Amino acid sequence: MNQLPLNGLIVLEFSQYLSGPSAGLRLADLGARVIKIERPQGGDPCRKLAVKNLWVEGDALNFHAINRNKESFTADLKNKEDLELVKKLIRRADVVTHNFRPGVMEKIGLAYKDVKGINEKIIYAEISGFGRKGPWAQKPGQDLLVQSLSGLTYTTGNGGSAPVPFGLSAVDAISGIHLVQAVLGALIRRQREEKGAYIELSLIESAIGMQFELFTTFFHSKKGIQRSKINNGNPLLGAPYGVYKTADHFLSLAMMELQQLATALDWEELNVFDQRDVFQKRDEIKALIAKKLKTNTTRYWLERLRRSGLWAAAVYSWKDLDQTEGYKILEMEQELQAGDKRIFTTRCPITLNGKRLVSSKAAPTLGANREAIIKQLMEE
Repeated sequence: MNQLPLNGLIVLEFSQYLSGPSAGLRLADLGARVIKIERPQGGDPCRKLAVKNLWVEGDALNFHAINRNKESFTADLKNKEDLELVKKLIRRADVVTHNFRPGVMEKIGLAYKDVKGINEKIIYAEISGFGRKGPWAQKPGQDLLVQSLSGLTYTTGNGGSAPVPFGLSAVDAISGIHLVQAVLGALIRRQREEKGAYIELSLIESAIGMQFELFTTFFHSKKGIQRSKINNGNPLLGAPYGVYKTADHFLSLAMMELQQLATALDWEELNVFDQRDVFQKRDEIKALIAKKLKTNTTRYWLERLRRSGLWAAAVYSWKDLDQTEGYKILEMEQELQAGDKRIFTTRCPITLNGKRLVSSKAAPTLGANREAIIKQLMEE
């Protein structure tokens, strides 16, 4: 697609696992040429971090999901000759990303000041676990650990129960999104002012930042923030917000007035409460609603709720979702070809000028593009 906005942009990705590579994935989807700089022995450790023991062409299946549409350049950064090759690449690059612990790139000689000395207009973006300073600076920046330290695990699950982490690498993903935002902002400034940029992010700051509603409430609330004891959906919201069991499955209720819900369910008993009670008597109200919804099916209740214009939804598994027309019309799947293997994964969620951003290019095998990159970018 020639109209992709980042066509011609070269990104050198020293990143590994998920946070940095997820940013590179989105930049590649938008047209950038993303070159992974990897160790000759093993490369990005995510290549061997298989989920469900699924492998493709010797690499973990999830590695392809995170690193499709990229190239791989192997370099031993402790070797002077390889380091010089990488520095030649830096001269041609627009963006450098890494997510190593503080101090690693300094030891190699590729800290921001070093890279800026090679390419003054470079946009240098790094993600650490906990920032460069303070007692946590050298802690391992792993998603579950950051969720645990940042309070995120207390947004999920019921009050009085154990904290519950997100069932995906939510902090890595949001950090990658933040990195892309910062890089795009820096690119716009460079276009206008011809200046590079040094971008610093940390997983902990991203995790706190995504909780802006919760932290703002915490700063102003003398009573603190409490999860519902039952059917928790969001610790900041009152009844009936949450997920409920029905006679045959589950459904979720979003924000709505109790009187509207009482009318939709044809349930006068709920009218003993008013909107002033949705927080003060949140658990009591939710317990009554939970008992009521168990008396009939999800479909029955959804029809009544939708007729009243109330926000509610069935709770789908991935298999359930895959069977719906609402999912199929999105065309979120794309096929990659890795050797003689076909991989199905999700596409970029962005539609640009009426066209969905898809690519059939699988993740590169380790060092697959080294010689071509040397010939094209270093010998011109």
